[in-house]
Amino acid sequence: MTQSTEPAVGCRTALVTGATSGLGLAMAEALAGAGLRVALAGRSKERAEDAASGLAGAFGVAMDVRDEESVANAVAEAWSRLDGIDLLVNNAGIGMRTVNPGFMTEPRGFWTVPPEGFRDVIATNLTGYFLVAREVTPRMLDAAGGRIVNISVNESTMTRTGYVPYGPSRAGTESLSRIMAADLLGTPVTVNLLLPGGATRTGMVPDPEAPGLRNLLEPEIMGPPIVWLASADATGVTGERIVATEFTGQSPRRRSE
Repeated sequence: MTQSTEPAVGCRTALVTGATSGLGLAMAEALAGAGLRVALAGRSKERAEDAASGLAGAFGVAMDVRDEESVANAVAEAWSRLDGIDLLVNNAGIGMRTVNPGFMTEPRGFWTVPPEGFRDVIATNLTGYFLVAREVTPRMLDAAGGRIVNISVNESTMTRTGYVPYGPSRAGTESLSRIMAADLLGTPVTVNLLLPGGATRTGMVPDPEAPGLRNLLEPEIMGPPIVWLASADATGVTGERIVATEFTGQSPRRRSE
């Protein structure tokens, strides 16, 4: 595990994408509860503003992570209103139900996936992470500090039967994150992966009672690790893959020593 040169201070501001529901909203709530000012991004500005309305120091911004102009405008707005973004949480994503509503009970072969559906999932879940990080990173470098957390899933999801294109999109997230961390090594900007550690009770799972689902995780499980990643204790932690169900409140560095 490597360290950056970031000073030992916690984050004061955050931008969370896909923050109007599910994991994104849970993380935004946790960060706001920890005292950060948070920009909640979503495709619908109205939904983003509604989600932010109950959080102290928070506001909503419209962002379609598939669109470069939308990303640029949203990042510029969030950066200006927050007076800088210390933490980017790349979370916006869509799941299998967009290409196969019955994916949990009737998985289909990859050859049945509509090309437009494949492109949309990749554009949202993978290209979207790239576009937002691409827009934020130069600003963080100029500001001499910043942290990026990319949300991922269990490795089994990446290879599960009937999970094209969602599985490949999240496998790409893993590779992208590793390369981002390597490219930024030695700079004051860190990159880490965070995942729940199991299926969560969100819109990604349309039927919580479907066969094979047991003990769904609540989205709030993401709160403690994302707050820790924003804290002074996480200074210099980069290139890590943190699983929320295994999170102990300690640095991965300390756990491995």
